[in-house]
Amino acid sequence: MQITSKFNKPRIGFLGLMTDGYEPIFPGITERQEKYMKKVIESLSDVIEGHFIGAGLNRSRIEEIVRKYNEMDLDGILITLLTYSQGSWIIRALQDNRLPIAVAVIQQDRTVADDWEELDLTVNQGLHGAQDNCNTIVRMGIPCELFAGDWETQRFKTFIEDFGKAAATTRFLKRMRVAIMGKMSGMNDILADEMSVFKKLGPEYIHDTLGNVYRNMELVKKEEIDEQIKIDKQTFDVDPKLSYESHAYAVRFYLGLKKYLIDGCFDAFTIHFDTISFDGRFKQLPLMAASHLMADGYGYAAEGDSLCASMVAAAHCLGDGKANFTEMYTMDFDKKAIIFCHAGEGNWASCRDGVKPKLIDRFLGEGGLENPPTPIFIPKTGKATLSSLTPINGDIFRLIIARGDMLPKDDLTRCEMPYFFWSPDCGVENCVEGWIKNGGTHHEVINLGDITERWRMLANYLGVEFVQL
Repeated sequence: MQITSKFNKPRIGFLGLMTDGYEPIFPGITERQEKYMKKVIESLSDVIEGHFIGAGLNRSRIEEIVRKYNEMDLDGILITLLTYSQGSWIIRALQDNRLPIAVAVIQQDRTVADDWEELDLTVNQGLHGAQDNCNTIVRMGIPCELFAGDWETQRFKTFIEDFGKAAATTRFLKRMRVAIMGKMSGMNDILADEMSVFKKLGPEYIHDTLGNVYRNMELVKKEEIDEQIKIDKQTFDVDPKLSYESHAYAVRFYLGLKKYLIDGCFDAFTIHFDTISFDGRFKQLPLMAASHLMADGYGYAAEGDSLCASMVAAAHCLGDGKANFTEMYTMDFDKKAIIFCHAGEGNWASCRDGVKPKLIDRFLGEGGLENPPTPIFIPKTGKATLSSLTPINGDIFRLIIARGDMLPKDDLTRCEMPYFFWSPDCGVENCVEGWIKNGGTHHEVINLGDITERWRMLANYLGVEFVQL
């Protein structure tokens, strides 16, 4: 089960390379460089959990370190050059490696002093060794991210955090399980070759029936329902028209569905509403359940869109739980924005500060069932990253990204579902044209904050085309 662990700091192993031939020439150089590596790792402790088990002094030692890092089940490996180290020594280690890698071309000292001697040049020649090793990585065709610069800058820390999140998400996708209950017929852009998804991206799709969810709903106790209603009343501005019976049923759906996901070790799910309304056993559509579960960190998408559900879960991992399932609705040329909304599902944990989300008694004609309690909220303003992983053909996928701003507008008086206005940096017309031109899907993922670079890195590790609008 990944829901709690995926929001932890990424666990990165540091592979510091140097040749053992320098020790006889400069006694103590190995210990000196290992202390330097530990100092670098300590400076990054607020964004990653770093691991270092000593310098890679030769081919056998490098292979041993990489093997141990794989056995430790870390998220990725960062390669740095502590001195020169020849590229041929990493070949077998990387052939057997399963973790995402990055190379940081850094050095101990920021500037070359006038009184430097050969030792000073030797311990600062990371650039020299990086060329040989990166040439090897390029020729091996291994996806790799690269940084060159001063390790004592915010730019380096940002790179490490982005790499860590992308590496952790790559690993998370490989372990992901997605529950699918129904698919909307005729909706072409949600269709992808499921074996290609499993092979190339990682998520395993499990098609199931609503019976398993219903059985778990029947097991929910009244005490559990009442406790969750109490939590809801603390979290939301609850509509006085919302009856106990209606609220309790929505909570039963949420807790039953959550138990089903926990028991099945699922990270994401999708339910087509027609399968619920046609089933005959359900009183409401699970709008509140889907919203609560996204706030809990699960991936979700409507209408059986298993690929989008997977990407919402991945976006949670990339962006620390600030992901939302959504859908483009209408261009607003006066506001230079697009309005997004869906039937009533949304990650209310992304609600703007200082304003309680609402929980309303809401009529919904879709499905022909009872009024589903629906969370209403407006996300935090500021930068937000829109994304879509679109299936092109077979195992060819394209990740489309656009940056923009969440606008403060929150006064639609008759819109009884979560909505927001988002203004793309590239302009409304360019965004929509680029989205459609590149095959972008009508279901999207949006993250609070600018995580464009993390998406780009993830695409690199997955072998997926990346398009930024």
